Amino acid sequence: MKLISIAVPCYNSEAYMEHAIASLLPGGELDSLVEVLVVDDGSAKDHTLEVAQKWEASHPGVVRAIHQENAGHGGAVMTGLRNATGQYFKVVDSDDWVDEENWPRLLQTLRDLKEPVDLFISNFIYDKVGASHKHVVRYSGTLPTDRIFTWDETRPFPLGHYMQMHSVIYRTEMLREECRLELPTHTFYVDELYVYLPLPHVKKMYYQDETIYHYFIGRDDQSVQEDIMIRRIDQALRVNRLMVTGVDLNKVENQRLRDYMRNYVEIITTVSSVLLTKAGTPEHMQKRTELWAFIEKENPSLYRELRHRLLGRLIHLPGRLGRAVLLIGYRITQKIFGFN
Repeated sequence: MKLISIAVPCYNSEAYMEHAIASLLPGGELDSLVEVLVVDDGSAKDHTLEVAQKWEASHPGVVRAIHQENAGHGGAVMTGLRNATGQYFKVVDSDDWVDEENWPRLLQTLRDLKEPVDLFISNFIYDKVGASHKHVVRYSGTLPTDRIFTWDETRPFPLGHYMQMHSVIYRTEMLREECRLELPTHTFYVDELYVYLPLPHVKKMYYQDETIYHYFIGRDDQSVQEDIMIRRIDQALRVNRLMVTGVDLNKVENQRLRDYMRNYVEIITTVSSVLLTKAGTPEHMQKRTELWAFIEKENPSLYRELRHRLLGRLIHLPGRLGRAVLLIGYRITQKIFGFN
């Protein structure tokens, strides 16, 4: 068994995927711990599959090239998970990469753990093209460092601060057997589901306070570009709704975990609402109303909590002034954290 399997979903990624793959190969004996699953998601416009096969040929037993009919990002992640042989599982998008100095240290930490953990957490950086300040997302002060811990030992996460796909490594069998994770196909923005749905099954965690993942932001066609997110808002709303229905928060026994998951739903719902408000057409505003009505119907207690918290109140401020206040707040947050 490998120590860790890393899925690299690729779709017409020939121009940049090699950087991602190369960064995951620490070299020497550490390579034997790693399995890199390069999933070609039905690329039709370039030589993604051939590039993956080249790396498989040059790194046998370490890199595997897997081809599938196009199923979207979630489908490619699930293909990686089904094929993984590692004790742990991570996803690295084909235009991102891991830090060449800190990645080997993370592998050594994973290898030296005295007992398996369900979730391993590290920092990531918004590597935004042209940004003078590149924001690093850290969890120090919220999570205990360099030791195994439980939810009861965590502190409340600051508003808008949550774990993302870039910061997490899950235990493979927990995802497959305990969580029975399933991600929707042909849907963007499933990263949130990938992180969120397994959380009730997470008992033991470990946090390494080092920046491992470089989250690249800069391609014009990137799914997280704001105008593209608005065009694909129906897919973001689908993910938002699946977060609401995917876990019954009333049945999550641990208070710290329940609070964290509620806050996670809150920030995703806020992003959906802000994008719909920014689009501003009657159709988009109707979709915003329908989203909140859906939450109220599916989980009235969650709706009450979200509606009466600060972000919920800002979203529902009436009139043009309310819309302006909401968008100004969004821009300030965007500037501070450097997303999109």
